[in-house]
Amino acid sequence: MSEFQDTVVLVTGGSRGIGRACTALFASEGARVALCGRCAETAAAAAESIGGDVRGYQADVADPKAVEALIKTVTDELGPIAVLVNNAGISHDGLILRMKDDAWNAIIAANLSGAFYCCRAVARGMIKQRQGRIINMASIVGLHGQAGQTNYAASKAGLIGLTKALARELAPRRVTVNAVAPGYIETDMTAGITGETEEALVKQIPLLRAGTPADIAQAVRFLASDAAAYITGAVLPVDGGLAM
Repeated sequence: MSEFQDTVVLVTGGSRGIGRACTALFASEGARVALCGRCAETAAAAAESIGGDVRGYQADVADPKAVEALIKTVTDELGPIAVLVNNAGISHDGLILRMKDDAWNAIIAANLSGAFYCCRAVARGMIKQRQGRIINMASIVGLHGQAGQTNYAASKAGLIGLTKALARELAPRRVTVNAVAPGYIETDMTAGITGETEEALVKQIPLLRAGTPADIAQAVRFLASDAAAYITGAVLPVDGGLAM
């Protein structure tokens, strides 16, 4: 029997890409997974197609009231949340001289504030249980920057800071907080990178291939497992060696 049997896991942004891969992996090991997305129909359809004990929920993580309501509903229906995967995120690239306030604010709200709201909402329950795992989806862009992505890089760098500070705060209650920093991963967000641009990017990766959502899901599973019980405040790059 898997260690995740009947464990309640919440994955935000779980209807596609990395979030969907995380949801499917936890579900395959018997976890009770709450998949959260901004569209109720899409979340429900994703949950049904993945199968297992997966339920779809609608919430905009950039809305603190919606997050509080989500955590209450999931807890009431599935039980105390033991694992939180903060995966929800968006991008809106552009050079800073052309970047509008809305493009900045929307990215910070979804990628950084959303994770903060979710962490705050689950922390009380995890502290009470004296156990829990929080895994935040950062990016190597948050570690090294990227031209044309000041908003996205700032949101992910902020998420790394949040991870390290919260890890110190929750460690006395045996709650670990870690981050995964994906590199170039084949998802909807990177689908626009094709042709010569994609070829040039892959050549920079020592493993000479793009990553897959499954690669990231395995790293998330590890950080949520008992094997990672003595790891907290860490940022795990999963990038094929791109950022070495």
